[in-house]
Amino acid sequence: MLSSHLPAQARGGSDSGPEPGLTRFNTLSAEAARAVLLHCCGSRRWAHRMAAHRPYPDAGALLAAADEASYDLSQADLSEALAAEHSAELDHGAPYAALLALDAAHAEYERKFGHAFVICLDGHPPEEQADQLLGAIRRRMGHEVDEERALSADELRRVAQSRLLELTRRLTCPDGASVAEIGLFAPVG
Repeated sequence: MLSSHLPAQARGGSDSGPEPGLTRFNTLSAEAARAVLLHCCGSRRWAHRMAAHRPYPDAGALLAAADEASYDLSQADLSEALAAEHSAELDHGAPYAALLALDAAHAEYERKFGHAFVICLDGHPPEEQADQLLGAIRRRMGHEVDEERALSADELRRVAQSRLLELTRRLTCPDGASVAEIGLFAPVG
């Protein structure tokens, strides 16, 4: 069940106001905000909640609200969000053998758990991501369905945070990326 409380957004703001990208996000129409938020997490309830609780004074408040909204996802909301995800991929420059192994691992994972493999690889250099990704899939294949669902929910939360930061970064760009262009960074469904 969704709680009606979000973190107090008046806390922790800087005296200079929100970052430019966050300011732009805060001023999007509700419809546009929900559209770009669905690219961060594929749950309509999560996107609606995040859009409805704007403005956010700073990135910390935005991420705290995203965390709480993620923790409050119902099983149906989580299923919707997981269904919108695509399995993590390697850079096209990765060795062919690694790409084949990853395709096979993804297929096996999706057969067992019924949704795409979700992992946040933030903090791992590109040259380590293939090993991290393949190792994580192999480890997580040993999980029971309920255990893996809980872990997938946590990874989805981390991925959503990463995408939110990328969203506000793109909104800061001087070329003024449009809402449609912003949506390209994380396709939904």
